[in-house]
Parts: sequence; structure tokens; C-alpha cells
Amino acid sequence: MKVRRIDLRQSDLPLYWYNIVPSLPTPLPQMIATQKQQELLQKVIVPECLKQEMSNDSLISIPDELLDLYIQIGRPRPLFRAYGLEETLDLPSNIHLYYKAEFLSPPGSHKLNTALPQIYFAKKCGLSRGVTATGGRITTETGAGQWGSAVAFAARLLNIPDITIYWPKNIYDWKHERKIFMEFYGAKVISSPSANTSAGKSVLEEDPDHPGDLGVAISEGLEDAASHKGSFYVLGSVLNHVLLHQTIIGLETLAQFNILGELPDIMVSCLGGGSNFGGFVLPFVQTVLKNEKKIRFVAVQSSSAPNLQGEYRYDNADHAGLTPQMKMYTLGHKTKFKPIKAGGIIYHAAAPIISYLRNLGIIETYSAPSNEREVFEAGRVFAQVEGQMPPAPESAYSIWGAIKEALDAKKKREPKVIAFNVSGHGFLDLAAYAEKLELR
Repeated sequence: MKVRRIDLRQSDLPLYWYNIVPSLPTPLPQMIATQKQQELLQKVIVPECLKQEMSNDSLISIPDELLDLYIQIGRPRPLFRAYGLEETLDLPSNIHLYYKAEFLSPPGSHKLNTALPQIYFAKKCGLSRGVTATGGRITTETGAGQWGSAVAFAARLLNIPDITIYWPKNIYDWKHERKIFMEFYGAKVISSPSANTSAGKSVLEEDPDHPGDLGVAISEGLEDAASHKGSFYVLGSVLNHVLLHQTIIGLETLAQFNILGELPDIMVSCLGGGSNFGGFVLPFVQTVLKNEKKIRFVAVQSSSAPNLQGEYRYDNADHAGLTPQMKMYTLGHKTKFKPIKAGGIIYHAAAPIISYLRNLGIIETYSAPSNEREVFEAGRVFAQVEGQMPPAPESAYSIWGAIKEALDAKKKREPKVIAFNVSGHGFLDLAAYAEKLELR
């Protein structure tokens, strides 16, 4: 019998998150913050998360209560051998494809891996912030809606009832089912830019038809939290502590490859801000830094927002400049992007850790065409031949990249082990498939 699925036992769940910062060959460039920006972070970011953001510990323990929650939401997640895709691509027997099934998360994506810790730590310190242990208020933004769904789900699970989510207008207007999902778990979802905040009003005054983007939504979420006592702002990507929480993906995957007795030659995933990509690859990057194994790490982006092909410089993480400046590959925090269906990978900059590794040449990148037809076709082929759910549009970029790498290895007659992360499912994105693949 073919080994199609590599599972870990409940007792194999990682007990820690992996922090790559202490292992980097030179220090990670520090944030540059004005006093006002520092005060904002101290006011709205969960204190434990700020502590993790600056940590120099390689391993950060996961609290027992969180481990129990991870198990409750289905971790550890399986690693699959993609035999159906290998056969469809007519790959030789020495080219192997594997994918991590983050789409099995209850809200539909990897985002829950950090939503749970951030809201858990917010609740733990709530009394010191004037918030009752069973109350409190959380604000955030979301791109594709996967992060907002994870926040709404996690907050309800942890009995935090007041959630406000700012969502770029161009996605808010068509993802009706995703909006219902967030509202089902009690979240208030607001189209961004909005008249709720000074940041939103400023954008609307300049351009009443602005389609919205993550940078604007982040500004609104931050401002909203800062203007309401006892509020916390949680975020779904970019910062160190977010990537830290997501390393549970890569740590599990590393353990699963150890069971197989091999390591990947190539690791592929989509990248917007960098949370799923970083979580997937960072535990493997340490093997490259130690010269133990040569692995290519490939970030697949949209040509509509190829931030890893931008400039490596200091920039703000949000449109209004409320955040400190971080050294990142960036297209500019005020850039206006053409909307695409994979809205979760439209962001002006890549996470500082990802950008640092890109600058060292450890991470590679290329972009898929902005019309997205090839990407959605790759997603459809994957779902059909692997017998899985339709992948999220963003995850289809990962699949497209893995297919590209496999066909290139086949052409060159090179044996390769290729791993890719399917970070979310697309059950609530089928309208996008219908449009791009002309299914109706």
C-alpha cells in the first residue's frame, strides 16, 4: 500500500515555537519608531506578543492550555504525498511531491495558528488592561478573509465577544459567504476604507472610489483599537511573533519528513506578508544556515504585488504610517494595487525576517500572471486529482509554483523532493473559480 498520508500522534505535537532570529548570521535590523509609534504599540499590541517580538530565545514554550486548544482544532495536521498530481504531471519516480494540509483548520486556513495565541494572551492579561476576563475588545484587519475568520473563530472559542474587523472594500463586496462566516462567530465586519477612522476618512477624501487594501485596513484597525480603552489589536502576518506562532507548521512538517527519512530539496508556498511561507520554511532554514542541507525556498507571488522584488529599505507596515518603520522588501506603503481574487497576497511589503533571508539569497521568488487563470487551473487540477477540497486562491499560487518546479525538474531530469503548503481551502471562494475558469 502506498503511504499517502504521514500523520503525527497527539503526543508528537511541538511543545515550542521556533524563533530563527538568534540563529541569523547577523542581527535582524531593528524597528525605527517615533515616541508616538512606540506608545501606540505599547497601548494596543498584546504585551506577551511584544515580548515574543523582541525575544532572543530560540525556543519559546507553548502554554499547556494552548497546546490543548491546538489539539482541539486538529493539530498535528497531516502531510500528504501527492501521488495523484505526480501521475497527472507524468513525473518520473525520482520526483516526489508532498503537501501540508493546513486547509483542514476549522475556519479554513493556517491563520488560526496565531489567532489562538494572540487572543489567548490578550485574555490572560485582560484584567491589567481594564478588561474583564470574559470580555474585552479585539480589532484587526483581514485581506482574503481567512485571517478575519480565524480571529472571529478563536475569539468566540475563548469567549471574547467584541470583535471588529476591517476588510478591503474590493474583497468585502464579493466575498459574501466569508463575511457571513465572520458574523456567524460574532464579529463586526467593516468595509475599508471607512468613515469610522481618520485614516479611512483621509483615503476616501483623496479617492472616494478607493478599492481598499491591507495597508489601509491595518491603519483603521490600529486607530480603532487606540481610540477604545481596553482594546487589543491583533495582526495576521509580517511581524516576528506572528511568524513565530506559525512555525508549528514547519516543525510538524520537519518531524514528518524525519519519519520519511528524507528532507525536501525545494519548499514552495505563496507569499503576501509572509506568515504561511515563514511558518512552513523557517524550521528548515536552520539546516541551510548550518550547511547541513541545501534547500531552495521559493516564494510565489502575484505580479500585481511582487513585494519581494521591491526595494530592501525601511518602510511602514500600514498606509497611514502609524506603525514603526521596518526594514523590508517593499513596493511603498502608499502604493495602490489592482485588485485580484487572491486578495490575501496583495500587500506592499514582506515580513522583516523573510526580507532579511531574501537579501541573503536564501529565499527565491517569482510571480504568477495577474490574470490568475493559470493559478486557478492549477488549483482545480490539484483538487480533482488529489481528491481534496478546492484550495484557497492564495494556496493555488503555492500549487502553481510546485507544479512549475516539478515540471522543471522533469525537463532537467533531476531527482527532487518538493514540498508545498496548501494554507487554506476555497469553499467560500468558489465564485472566484467560477469567474476565472468560466464555469458559468
